[in-house]
Amino acid sequence: MTQISDFSTTYKPTWCPGCGNFGIGVALRQALVSLDIPPHKLMAVFDIGCNSNGANWLRANVFHGLHGRPLPIGVGCKLANPELEVICFSGDGGALGEGGNHFLHTCRSNANLTYVVHDNQLYSLTTGQAAPTTDEGTETKSTPKGAPDRPLRMLQIAISAGATFVARGLADDIPGLSKLFEAALKHRGFAVLDVLQPCVTLNHINTREWYRAHTYQLAADHDSTDKAKAMALAGEWNGKIPLGIIFREERPTLEDHFSQMKGKPLTQRVAVRDVAALLEQFR
Repeated sequence: MTQISDFSTTYKPTWCPGCGNFGIGVALRQALVSLDIPPHKLMAVFDIGCNSNGANWLRANVFHGLHGRPLPIGVGCKLANPELEVICFSGDGGALGEGGNHFLHTCRSNANLTYVVHDNQLYSLTTGQAAPTTDEGTETKSTPKGAPDRPLRMLQIAISAGATFVARGLADDIPGLSKLFEAALKHRGFAVLDVLQPCVTLNHINTREWYRAHTYQLAADHDSTDKAKAMALAGEWNGKIPLGIIFREERPTLEDHFSQMKGKPLTQRVAVRDVAALLEQFR
């Protein structure tokens, strides 16, 4: 049986004390243990940003990629070895800024993996510039007179582009977030999990107290298959922000369209060849 300690490394986290990333990390490990997913069966692909430092203290198969590019790497990993549980991690900036194109096309392809977005409405690793999710009018280092653009609503984009599991959690609600991780990991298709988290150092507006006052849990009888209702819920922000599984549907995944995916994983079909003679030609 998998244990929490199985995912530990000897490195110590360098996140700011009180950072929401700690809660996300605990909730993730609890979900992995609950589902009995061992480290060697997990492929974790990290973006650039505060969240991506977690690559150092998560014991699993880990890839630390380029800014905004964890999804194409994760899709490649899943196509090569569908036996792996693939989870990609981004901040809201990497997901919708540098990685917006990849996000759209992974949604519409419905690749069978989970995408966790650490959402604090800023580019925090680079000291707090405005992100695509920053509220209009917010003063930041890059927008001293207020952000001029309307914020993108990531979950509305995910639903309209074709993601088949769309949910939102709160970093401070570790039990609830762990259950969302479990549901996302069990879902067959592209699962998008937006995790609201405080940035205690740079975001003094969207604090943990602000989140507690501005979020609510979706009712147990919420119909997550109602796409129109889900779109409306995914756009709520200025009043109360819904938490839970907002939308879910079943449809063929990207992998279902490739006959090559049947049978053994591609990683087990690679022929081992002696290339010494070939390399000798280039000496």
